[in-house]
Amino acid sequence: MKKIHWGILGCGKIARKFAADLKVVADAELVAVGARELSAARAFAKDFPARNVHGSYEALVNDAAVDVIYVATPHGLHYEHVMLCLSHKKAVLCEKAFALNYRQANAMIDFAVAQKTFLMEAFWTRFLPHYTRMKELVAQGKIGTIKYIHAEFGFKPTPPFPPRLYDLALGGGALLDIGVYPVFLALDLLGKPDRIEATMTPASTGVDEQCAIQFYYKNGCLAQLYCSFASNLATGADIAGDQGRIRFTHRFHGPTTRLEYYPGIVDTRESIDFEKAQGNGYEYEARHVNECLKNDLTESPVLSHGLTLLLMQTLDEIRTKAGIKYAVD
Repeated sequence: MKKIHWGILGCGKIARKFAADLKVVADAELVAVGARELSAARAFAKDFPARNVHGSYEALVNDAAVDVIYVATPHGLHYEHVMLCLSHKKAVLCEKAFALNYRQANAMIDFAVAQKTFLMEAFWTRFLPHYTRMKELVAQGKIGTIKYIHAEFGFKPTPPFPPRLYDLALGGGALLDIGVYPVFLALDLLGKPDRIEATMTPASTGVDEQCAIQFYYKNGCLAQLYCSFASNLATGADIAGDQGRIRFTHRFHGPTTRLEYYPGIVDTRESIDFEKAQGNGYEYEARHVNECLKNDLTESPVLSHGLTLLLMQTLDEIRTKAGIKYAVD
């Protein structure tokens, strides 16, 4: 079995989850890690052994043993780090939010195309079994034509929380950190909205603490989306059609949710089974990237560059409507 050799750029919490999940991907091997400080990379490698440990990102991207790099730094740094990887023709899986704005995202993708190098946004939810099963049910017409989507993601950060959450310079705020999930769900199922309304309430640092969003479509469909750092929410999602409804329970974006199907009859509910994750749930996107690389693809057929750009363009419009502005804008 041909192994795909992975490097990880950034050694934070999400990098640890991803590294743990690489262990259950049969054709993946973690060969290198890189951090701004060698001590951080060494500490990471103690828990997730890699034969090459680098004290700079430049050393990581120059590592000849690495096929693909998982960029796990805060999204305010993604543009810089992805461009660094691509300049050395390293395939990239970039954590979301993919960038701070559409302009950055478009430049990243254009450069990947010019370099003929694979680049994909690490939107893990799209590859999880429950999400795949939901897409199948919708495609089979189980709920008819979608008329309404409701999705929410909210939690109240408790100390010690990452300072980036409230740092405007790093793209902090609820929208880009967790609001991407409800927005992605609506875009993936309904496409670009014909009209967007959005409002936010600011935290003391100026970032959006809460954001409420509505998508309107000419066919009459509506989507109500919400994200918050002000309160702990159920973090569920409903996809309602004219012939039934699909519901994700708590943490709709992750592998521990429950998938329920309501066929349109009052009080009738069916629980839908799906494959359970072996790890944290990041193994599915890693397997997909491995398959893309083995087939010499430079773009995922599942999470395309176009879908990433649509997401970033929509997030820009939401920010404009809600009054969320970053220095890079």
